[in-house]
Amino acid sequence: MQEVRKLSPVFQWKDQPRKTDEIGVHSLRIGSLPGEHEVLFASTDEVLSIKHESFSNQIFAEGAVSAAFWLSNQPAGYYQLADTLGG
Repeated sequence: MQEVRKLSPVFQWKDQPRKTDEIGVHSLRIGSLPGEHEVLFASTDEVLSIKHESFSNQIFAEGAVSAAFWLSNQPAGYYQLADTLGG
């Protein structure tokens, strides 16, 4: 969204409305779920939501072990998470 619409991210809410070239970014830590992630694209008349929920830390541990194993077989260098996923 940011690249297509040429928007500047705003990470702190102000006491005034955002400008038309700004996109609000907000993070909340609530509840007892170890991982709940939701992205909202909201306008005046509608909301599009993409959501992921995990009910255990197990999936995060499996991902970390998988990434560590992959990394142990790579030459020295800098890598991104996408590299471990074959991206």
